[in-house]
Amino acid sequence: MATDYSSAELLTRAGVRLFVRPVRNGDDSILEQFFNKVTTDDLRFRFLTGLNTVSRSQIAAMTDVDHKHTEDFLAFAEDRTTLLATALIASDESLDRAEVAIAVRADHKNKGLGWSLLDHVAHYATARGIKSLESIESRANQAAIEVERDLGFTVRSYPDDQSLVIVSKQLA
Repeated sequence: MATDYSSAELLTRAGVRLFVRPVRNGDDSILEQFFNKVTTDDLRFRFLTGLNTVSRSQIAAMTDVDHKHTEDFLAFAEDRTTLLATALIASDESLDRAEVAIAVRADHKNKGLGWSLLDHVAHYATARGIKSLESIESRANQAAIEVERDLGFTVRSYPDDQSLVIVSKQLA
């Protein structure tokens, strides 16, 4: 029997319990409040551009997903109302390759949320038949790169931009 990786209850290495579910229409305000609690450095790392706030159109793109090629996972605290992290995964049309981008609230960093959420996304991608999972990272985002390496991802230079790297993993 196949496992459904869309929703899950996770326990991080630090003992934080998370409830993960796919984004829903109407989650805009939850995401807006969440991104107000993400540091400007982490916003830069997540969106690979300098910005101080996430626009309504960017949030709309995160909530208006097709749940086939694109999914946005929301990770809530045990109360199931406080959003602590998010992971957007977007695949190509053939489901061969997907890119993932994760953000964690500033007050919940270094508690294993990013690791647990990336592991969840990798299992989801594998179950969907995606062959390769990757992330484009700023070289300055060493914490994320180390998490990805810990989960078996490899790092290579990004063509034509020495400030970026591609972190990827071949999935079973």
